[in-house]
Amino acid sequence: MDGIEKDLAGKARLIRLNVLDRVGRKAAGQYQVGMVPTLVILDGDGQVRYRRSGIPNRGEVVRQVSELGQPGPQAGQ
Repeated sequence: MDGIEKDLAGKARLIRLNVLDRVGRKAAGQYQVGMVPTLVILDGDGQVRYRRSGIPNRGEVVRQVSELGQPGPQAGQ
């Protein structure tokens, strides 16, 4: 995760949670985390846009975050 954290510096906020403490347990329940590690990417509205369990693929995570910054299709297109 340290490499991903460096790649995303200034682009996204990375928050690590411990599922053994109160806040981590609450987040794990809210975001349906069934195993550790699990990476969940949320958009600016707090909606889940990506979720993967297991060791994250650095390139895939960076790509997913980059896509969140891309404008979506305009209405009527």
